[in-house]
Amino acid sequence: MTSEITLFVNPTAGRGRGARAALPAASALRAAGFPVRTVLGEDAADALTRARDAVERGTGALVAVGGDGMANLALRAVVGTGTPFGLIAVGSGNDFARSLGMPLREPAAAGRMIADALKCGRVRDIDLGRVGDRWFGTVLASGFDSRVNDRGNRMRLPAGRFRYDLAVVAELAALRPVPYRITLDGGDVREVEATLVAVGNGASYGGGMRICPGADLTDGLFDVTVVGACGRATLLRVLPTVYRGTHVGRPEVSVLRASRVELAAEGVTGYADGEPLGPLPLTARCVRGAVRVVGP
Repeated sequence: MTSEITLFVNPTAGRGRGARAALPAASALRAAGFPVRTVLGEDAADALTRARDAVERGTGALVAVGGDGMANLALRAVVGTGTPFGLIAVGSGNDFARSLGMPLREPAAAGRMIADALKCGRVRDIDLGRVGDRWFGTVLASGFDSRVNDRGNRMRLPAGRFRYDLAVVAELAALRPVPYRITLDGGDVREVEATLVAVGNGASYGGGMRICPGADLTDGLFDVTVVGACGRATLLRVLPTVYRGTHVGRPEVSVLRASRVELAAEGVTGYADGEPLGPLPLTARCVRGAVRVVGP
């Protein structure tokens, strides 16, 4: 392994913040004495190939510059290799960076933190979730929240965050409970009517919504938050409390823990790190110590 650091950059993250953030991040790393090489890709597949090439050549660390989607792509390049992973968070959600305790939208500060951690050997192994050959660092979402994603992805207008605000309103109007079959660690099947089920390796999704507030990146277990069947008025009371993580104290909400979670429900898509995984049924496994990260 060399001392060269590879910056893995998404130039479109945060409406162009990715490209702008790469410069101060690279400057901070170079000021600390690290040679820096930047990797871009023509598309996600090309970018992943280039990142994997850098890891195979023995880069000292792979540092993603972007949001949760870019972090997810970078994780796929380093998982199981022992190559340290760092994150310069400049996307719109940045939930994985929140779980890691990294600065948000402060590329120079994040670059200095990563440089200091590499010099001091401040690295740690954390868990990742795995569904088939896909990995995730934050939350596997299903139910109401994934339906919002589905609807927002189908909408052409309006642009930006407002599209998903409208998708929330539309899904609230169409709200209905979903019959789920949940199996934890190969045990008995739990049949429940639920508004949503979230499988958390990390605590938050959606830009700071602490849907699984007790999730620990190092305990080898998922926190599974189940919001039971409820009406629109109740859900509107629950949603604001998710940002504080206090929803878990409500009677409609239960929290389960397991290292292997099987979810089955008709007409529901699973999303992890904001990316679609496909329709349920899906099986998620928590892989302990799957990736080595640098940071605080």
